[in-house]
Amino acid sequence: MVSRETGGPRPTTGAALPGAELPGAVRLDDVIHRYGRGDDAVTAVGPVRLDVEPGEFVVLVGASGCGKSTLLRLLAGFEQPTHGTVRVSGAAPRPGHAAGVVFQQPRLMPWRTVGGNVDLALRYAGVPKDRWAGRRAELLDRVGLDGTERRRVWEISGGQQQRVAIARTLAAENPVLLLDEPFAALDALTRERLQEDVRQVAARTGRTTVFVTHSADEAVFLGSRVVVLSRRPGTVVLDLPVDLPRDGVDAEELRGSAEFAELRARVGHEVKAAAA
Repeated sequence: MVSRETGGPRPTTGAALPGAELPGAVRLDDVIHRYGRGDDAVTAVGPVRLDVEPGEFVVLVGASGCGKSTLLRLLAGFEQPTHGTVRVSGAAPRPGHAAGVVFQQPRLMPWRTVGGNVDLALRYAGVPKDRWAGRRAELLDRVGLDGTERRRVWEISGGQQQRVAIARTLAAENPVLLLDEPFAALDALTRERLQEDVRQVAARTGRTTVFVTHSADEAVFLGSRVVVLSRRPGTVVLDLPVDLPRDGVDAEELRGSAEFAELRARVGHEVKAAAA
Protein backbone atom coordinates (compact mmCIF):
# COMPACT_ATOMS: atom_id res chain seq x y z
CA MET A 1 0.00 0.00 0.00
CA VAL A 2 1.26 3.48 -0.86
CA SER A 3 0.42 6.22 1.60
CA ARG A 4 -1.25 9.34 0.20
CA GLU A 5 -0.01 12.86 0.79
CA THR A 6 -1.75 15.02 3.32
CA GLY A 7 -2.41 18.70 3.00
CA GLY A 8 -5.00 21.25 1.98
CA PRO A 9 -7.31 21.00 -0.99
CA ARG A 10 -5.99 21.64 -4.47
CA PRO A 11 -7.49 24.31 -6.71
CA THR A 12 -10.25 23.32 -9.09
CA THR A 13 -10.62 24.29 -12.71
CA GLY A 14 -11.65 27.90 -13.08
CA ALA A 15 -10.93 28.86 -9.46
CA ALA A 16 -9.13 32.18 -9.12
CA LEU A 17 -5.81 31.80 -7.36
CA PRO A 18 -4.53 34.48 -4.96
CA GLY A 19 -0.98 33.84 -6.27
CA ALA A 20 -1.84 33.80 -9.97
CA GLU A 21 0.76 36.53 -10.70
CA LEU A 22 3.60 34.68 -8.97
CA PRO A 23 6.53 33.15 -10.92
CA GLY A 24 5.39 29.76 -12.15
CA ALA A 25 1.67 30.47 -11.94
CA VAL A 26 -0.32 29.57 -15.05
CA ARG A 27 -3.78 30.83 -15.97
CA LEU A 28 -6.04 30.14 -18.94
CA ASP A 29 -9.13 32.32 -18.74
CA ASP A 30 -12.00 31.41 -21.11
CA VAL A 31 -9.51 30.46 -23.81
CA ILE A 32 -10.78 29.48 -27.26
CA HIS A 33 -8.47 28.82 -30.19
CA ARG A 34 -9.46 28.38 -33.82
CA TYR A 35 -7.51 27.51 -36.94
CA GLY A 36 -8.52 28.94 -40.30
CA ARG A 37 -11.13 31.57 -41.14
CA GLY A 38 -14.74 31.79 -42.21
CA ASP A 39 -16.41 28.54 -43.21
CA ASP A 40 -13.06 26.74 -43.02
CA ALA A 41 -12.44 27.68 -39.38
CA VAL A 42 -11.94 24.81 -36.95
CA THR A 43 -12.22 25.31 -33.20
CA ALA A 44 -9.42 23.28 -31.65
CA VAL A 45 -10.02 24.05 -27.97
CA GLY A 46 -12.33 25.95 -25.75
CA PRO A 47 -13.60 27.45 -23.80
CA VAL A 48 -10.99 26.42 -21.23
CA ARG A 49 -10.48 27.89 -17.78
CA LEU A 50 -7.55 26.52 -15.81
CA ASP A 51 -5.40 27.78 -12.96
CA VAL A 52 -2.12 26.11 -12.03
CA GLU A 53 -0.31 26.93 -8.83
CA PRO A 54 3.48 27.44 -8.77
CA GLY A 55 5.20 24.08 -8.35
CA GLU A 56 2.29 21.91 -9.50
CA PHE A 57 2.78 19.09 -11.99
CA VAL A 58 -0.32 19.14 -14.20
CA VAL A 59 -0.83 16.52 -16.89
CA LEU A 60 -3.16 17.22 -19.82
CA VAL A 61 -4.54 13.94 -21.12
CA GLY A 62 -7.00 13.07 -23.85
CA ALA A 63 -7.42 11.34 -27.19
CA SER A 64 -5.56 12.48 -30.30
CA GLY A 65 -6.91 15.73 -31.70
CA CYS A 66 -8.46 17.01 -28.47
CA GLY A 67 -6.26 20.13 -28.35
CA LYS A 68 -3.63 19.15 -25.76
CA SER A 69 -0.69 20.32 -27.85
CA THR A 70 -2.57 23.46 -28.88
CA LEU A 71 -2.91 24.46 -25.23
CA LEU A 72 0.79 23.82 -24.72
CA ARG A 73 1.70 26.03 -27.70
CA LEU A 74 -0.49 28.78 -26.27
CA LEU A 75 1.31 28.51 -22.92
CA ALA A 76 4.69 28.65 -24.69
CA GLY A 77 3.67 31.76 -26.60
CA PHE A 78 4.03 30.07 -30.00
CA GLU A 79 0.42 30.98 -30.78
CA GLN A 80 -2.06 33.54 -29.49
CA PRO A 81 -5.59 32.57 -28.41
CA THR A 82 -8.52 33.50 -30.63
CA HIS A 83 -10.45 34.46 -27.51
CA GLY A 84 -9.61 34.75 -23.83
CA THR A 85 -6.30 35.31 -22.07
CA VAL A 86 -3.25 33.21 -21.28
CA ARG A 87 -0.93 34.24 -18.46
CA VAL A 88 2.32 32.63 -17.35
CA SER A 89 3.89 34.16 -14.25
CA GLY A 90 1.40 37.01 -14.60
CA ALA A 91 2.27 38.00 -18.19
CA ALA A 92 1.34 37.03 -21.72
CA PRO A 93 3.79 34.27 -22.70
CA ARG A 94 6.57 34.89 -25.22
CA PRO A 95 8.62 32.15 -26.91
CA GLY A 96 11.83 31.49 -25.02
CA HIS A 97 10.81 33.67 -22.08
CA ALA A 98 7.69 32.24 -20.50
CA ALA A 99 8.68 28.59 -20.27
CA GLY A 100 11.11 25.89 -21.29
CA VAL A 101 9.68 23.46 -23.83
CA VAL A 102 10.53 19.81 -24.50
CA PHE A 103 9.10 18.44 -27.75
CA GLN A 104 8.31 14.90 -28.93
CA GLN A 105 11.69 14.82 -30.71
CA PRO A 106 14.92 15.98 -28.97
CA ARG A 107 15.78 18.50 -31.74
CA LEU A 108 19.46 18.53 -30.78
CA MET A 109 22.22 20.05 -32.90
CA PRO A 110 23.82 16.91 -34.43
CA TRP A 111 27.16 18.64 -35.14
CA ARG A 112 27.59 19.50 -31.47
CA THR A 113 28.56 17.25 -28.58
CA VAL A 114 26.20 16.59 -25.69
CA GLY A 115 27.96 19.30 -23.71
CA GLY A 116 27.93 21.62 -26.72
CA ASN A 117 24.15 21.36 -26.96
CA VAL A 118 23.83 22.33 -23.31
CA ASP A 119 26.35 25.16 -23.74
CA LEU A 120 24.25 26.59 -26.56
CA ALA A 121 21.25 26.72 -24.25
CA LEU A 122 23.35 28.36 -21.52
CA ARG A 123 24.50 30.96 -24.03
CA TYR A 124 20.95 31.86 -25.04
CA ALA A 125 19.96 31.93 -21.37
CA GLY A 126 22.56 34.64 -20.76
CA VAL A 127 24.71 32.60 -18.40
CA PRO A 128 28.27 34.04 -18.23
CA LYS A 129 30.72 31.82 -20.13
CA ASP A 130 32.96 31.29 -17.10
CA ARG A 131 30.02 29.53 -15.41
CA TRP A 132 29.19 27.19 -18.29
CA ALA A 133 31.37 24.27 -17.20
CA GLY A 134 29.94 24.07 -13.70
CA ARG A 135 26.37 24.64 -14.80
CA ARG A 136 26.71 22.11 -17.66
CA ALA A 137 28.00 19.44 -15.28
CA GLU A 138 25.18 20.17 -12.84
CA LEU A 139 22.48 19.90 -15.52
CA LEU A 140 23.81 16.69 -17.05
CA ASP A 141 24.13 15.13 -13.60
CA ARG A 142 20.54 16.14 -12.82
CA VAL A 143 19.23 14.15 -15.78
CA GLY A 144 21.52 11.16 -15.19
CA LEU A 145 24.08 11.90 -17.93
CA ASP A 146 27.19 12.63 -15.88
CA GLY A 147 30.33 12.00 -17.95
CA THR A 148 28.68 12.20 -21.38
CA GLU A 149 29.49 15.81 -22.28
CA ARG A 150 32.15 14.90 -24.87
CA ARG A 151 30.02 12.32 -26.68
CA ARG A 152 28.41 13.04 -30.03
CA VAL A 153 24.65 13.05 -30.37
CA TRP A 154 24.65 9.98 -32.63
CA GLU A 155 26.69 8.07 -30.04
CA ILE A 156 23.93 8.11 -27.43
CA SER A 157 20.53 6.40 -27.35
CA GLY A 158 17.19 8.01 -28.12
CA GLY A 159 16.34 8.08 -24.42
CA GLN A 160 19.64 9.76 -23.61
CA GLN A 161 19.04 12.31 -26.37
CA GLN A 162 15.71 13.18 -24.78
CA ARG A 163 17.48 13.63 -21.44
CA VAL A 164 19.86 16.08 -23.12
CA ALA A 165 16.82 17.96 -24.45
CA ILE A 166 15.46 18.17 -20.89
CA ALA A 167 18.83 19.36 -19.54
CA ARG A 168 18.99 21.99 -22.29
CA THR A 169 15.51 23.22 -21.37
CA LEU A 170 16.42 23.43 -17.67
CA ALA A 171 19.40 25.63 -18.53
CA ALA A 172 17.23 28.73 -18.91
CA GLU A 173 15.85 28.41 -15.36
CA ASN A 174 12.36 29.39 -16.45
CA PRO A 175 9.85 28.77 -13.65
CA VAL A 176 7.60 26.77 -16.00
CA LEU A 177 8.44 23.58 -17.89
CA LEU A 178 6.23 22.40 -20.79
CA LEU A 179 6.55 18.87 -22.21
CA ASP A 180 4.67 17.74 -25.31
CA GLU A 181 4.55 13.91 -25.30
CA PRO A 182 8.36 13.76 -25.02
CA PHE A 183 8.48 9.96 -24.65
CA ALA A 184 6.03 9.01 -27.40
CA ALA A 185 8.70 7.61 -29.74
CA LEU A 186 10.58 5.60 -27.09
CA ASP A 187 10.34 1.94 -26.13
CA ALA A 188 8.34 1.04 -23.02
CA LEU A 189 11.33 0.44 -20.73
CA THR A 190 13.10 3.67 -21.68
CA ARG A 191 9.82 5.53 -21.35
CA GLU A 192 9.31 4.32 -17.77
CA ARG A 193 12.87 5.25 -16.83
CA LEU A 194 12.48 8.76 -18.22
CA GLN A 195 9.11 9.18 -16.53
CA GLU A 196 10.86 8.61 -13.22
CA ASP A 197 13.65 11.02 -14.23
CA VAL A 198 11.17 13.80 -15.08
CA ARG A 199 9.23 13.13 -11.89
CA GLN A 200 12.41 13.51 -9.83
CA VAL A 201 13.61 16.60 -11.71
CA ALA A 202 10.27 18.33 -11.16
CA ALA A 203 10.37 17.46 -7.45
CA ARG A 204 13.94 18.73 -7.04
CA THR A 205 13.58 21.96 -8.97
CA GLY A 206 10.08 22.89 -7.85
CA ARG A 207 9.21 24.11 -11.34
CA THR A 208 5.63 24.32 -12.47
CA THR A 209 5.24 21.54 -15.03
CA VAL A 210 2.57 21.03 -17.69
CA PHE A 211 2.91 17.67 -19.44
CA VAL A 212 0.89 16.43 -22.44
CA THR A 213 0.12 12.73 -22.96
CA HIS A 214 -2.60 10.39 -24.20
CA SER A 215 -1.68 7.72 -21.61
CA ALA A 216 -3.74 7.42 -18.42
CA ASP A 217 -0.92 5.41 -16.82
CA GLU A 218 1.66 8.11 -17.57
CA ALA A 219 -0.69 10.87 -16.42
CA VAL A 220 -1.31 9.34 -13.00
CA PHE A 221 2.33 8.37 -12.47
CA LEU A 222 3.67 11.83 -13.24
CA GLY A 223 1.03 14.32 -12.23
CA SER A 224 0.10 15.87 -8.94
CA ARG A 225 -3.03 16.77 -10.90
CA VAL A 226 -4.59 15.28 -14.04
CA VAL A 227 -6.78 17.31 -16.41
CA VAL A 228 -8.80 15.31 -18.96
CA LEU A 229 -9.88 17.05 -22.16
CA SER A 230 -12.93 16.22 -24.27
CA ARG A 231 -12.78 15.53 -27.98
CA ARG A 232 -12.43 18.57 -30.25
CA PRO A 233 -13.03 21.32 -29.37
CA GLY A 234 -11.21 20.36 -26.19
CA THR A 235 -12.76 21.40 -22.91
CA VAL A 236 -11.97 20.25 -19.37
CA VAL A 237 -14.15 17.30 -18.36
CA LEU A 238 -12.14 16.19 -15.31
CA ASP A 239 -9.70 18.00 -13.00
CA LEU A 240 -8.40 15.35 -10.62
CA PRO A 241 -5.89 15.77 -7.77
CA VAL A 242 -3.46 12.83 -7.59
CA ASP A 243 -2.60 12.50 -3.92
CA LEU A 244 0.14 9.93 -4.28
CA PRO A 245 3.68 10.33 -2.88
CA ARG A 246 5.74 12.56 -5.18
CA ASP A 247 9.14 11.57 -3.81
CA GLY A 248 10.87 8.86 -1.81
CA VAL A 249 8.82 5.94 -3.13
CA ASP A 250 9.86 3.13 -5.46
CA ALA A 251 8.32 3.46 -8.94
CA GLU A 252 7.28 -0.20 -9.09
CA GLU A 253 5.70 0.00 -5.64
CA LEU A 254 3.75 3.05 -6.72
CA ARG A 255 2.54 1.46 -9.96
CA GLY A 256 1.56 -1.70 -8.12
CA SER A 257 -0.53 0.05 -5.46
CA ALA A 258 -4.31 -0.13 -5.27
CA GLU A 259 -4.51 3.68 -5.14
CA PHE A 260 -2.59 3.99 -8.41
CA ALA A 261 -4.76 1.39 -10.12
CA GLU A 262 -7.93 3.12 -8.97
CA LEU A 263 -6.82 6.53 -10.25
CA ARG A 264 -5.54 5.09 -13.53
CA ALA A 265 -8.86 3.33 -14.13
CA ARG A 266 -10.81 6.50 -13.44
CA VAL A 267 -8.68 8.62 -15.77
CA GLY A 268 -8.77 5.94 -18.47
CA HIS A 269 -12.57 5.74 -18.23
CA GLU A 270 -12.93 9.52 -18.49
CA VAL A 271 -10.61 9.71 -21.50
CA LYS A 272 -12.57 7.03 -23.35
CA ALA A 273 -15.91 8.60 -22.43
CA ALA A 274 -14.75 12.06 -23.48
CA ALA A 275 -13.53 10.75 -26.84
CA ALA A 276 -16.75 8.84 -27.61
